[in-house]
Amino acid sequence: MDDVEVRDELRDVSAAVLAVAAHLSVRDVLTTILTSARKLVGARYAALGIPDEDGGFAEFLADGVSDEEWAAIGPLPRQHGILGAMLCDPNPVRLANIREHPHFGWWPRAHPKLTDFLGMPIADGDEIIGELFLANSCNPGGFTAADEELMRLLAAHAAIALVNARLYEHSRELSIVEERDRIARELHDAVSQKLFSLRLTADAASALLARDPARAAAELATVRRLAAEASAELRAIVVGQRPADLDGDGLDIALRKQVELLDRVHEPVIRYAGGGYVPELTEDRKDAVYRIAQEAIHNALRHAGASRIDVVLTEHEGATLLRVTDDGAGFDPVDGGRGLGLASMRDRASDVGATLAVVSEPGGGTSVRLVVPA
Repeated sequence: MDDVEVRDELRDVSAAVLAVAAHLSVRDVLTTILTSARKLVGARYAALGIPDEDGGFAEFLADGVSDEEWAAIGPLPRQHGILGAMLCDPNPVRLANIREHPHFGWWPRAHPKLTDFLGMPIADGDEIIGELFLANSCNPGGFTAADEELMRLLAAHAAIALVNARLYEHSRELSIVEERDRIARELHDAVSQKLFSLRLTADAASALLARDPARAAAELATVRRLAAEASAELRAIVVGQRPADLDGDGLDIALRKQVELLDRVHEPVIRYAGGGYVPELTEDRKDAVYRIAQEAIHNALRHAGASRIDVVLTEHEGATLLRVTDDGAGFDPVDGGRGLGLASMRDRASDVGATLAVVSEPGGGTSVRLVVPA
C-alpha cells in the first residue's frame, strides 16, 4: 500500500469515526456505525446486531438489502448459527466462505447468498454490546487482515459513541421524570389547595344563602377570587411547559416571546430588555439561562406579589448577563426562600459553570443575577 492509499484510508477511517461520534440518538449511532462499516471495507452486505438479555438480538439492522428483500427474509435472527455464536465470543471472525464455519446452519430462502464474511464485536470492557457482520467483499480476494484492523478500530470508537448515546437518552428520560414530578408538585402546591378552599367556601355560601344572603354574597365573591387565582396558576404552569425554540429563535427572541406571553396572562407588568450583542453560548447554557429566567419570573408571580418584573439579557465583560428583578415583598435569603426554586436555579447554574446571585430582603423586592461564561 503506497502513501496515497494510506492517507486515503486514514481519511476514510477518520470520517467514519467522526460520523459515528456526531450523534446522540442511539438509533442514529447504530445506523451510522452500520453504513460506515460497510463503506469502509467495501462490503456488499452489512448488519448490526444488539444483544438482548436472553442471548438473542434485541435489535438487528441491515444495509445492502431493500425494504422488500428485508420483509421477504422474515423474522429477525435469534440465537442460531454463527451470529448467535458470536454473541458469546469477543474475538473477530474472518472467513473466505461463511459456510465453512462450524456453527453455520442455514438462512431463509429469500436471504442473499453470502460468501466471504467478517464479524467484529463491539465491546464495552468485557461486555459485548453489539456485533458487526459484513459479507461479500466488493474487492478481489475477499476481506483482508487490514479490513479486520479497520473494523477493530471502528468498533472501539463505536462502543464509546453507543455508550454515550445510551447515557444521554437515559439522562433525558430522568429529566422528563423530574419535570413531571415538578409539575405535580406545582399542581398540588399552587392549584389543589386553592380548589380545596374554593369548595369549602362554595359550601359555606350555599349554607348561608337562605338565612344570610349578604354573607352568602361575600362568600361567593371569595369563590370568584379563588377561581381566578387557580385559573392564573394553571395558565402559568401551562405556559411554563411550552417548549422554547432556542435553536430557531435564539435565546434573545425566545426570552422576549416568553416575557410577552406572561405579560398578557398575568396582572403584573413584565418587561424584557435585550436585543444587543451577547456572546454565543452552547445549547446547554442557552437552556440553563432560559430555564433560570423562567423560574425567577414565576417565583415573582407566585410568591412576591410584585407589580412589575424586569428581565434583562446583555453582555458583561465578555460574559452573558441575565437579570430578573421585581418590586415585590422580598424575603430573607438566610431563613426564607425555601420552596422558591432557588436550589433548582443554583443547580442549573452550577451544571453549566455559571454564577448565580440572589439578592432580596423583606419589603425590598428580589434580584436574580446570572453570569454565564462565553
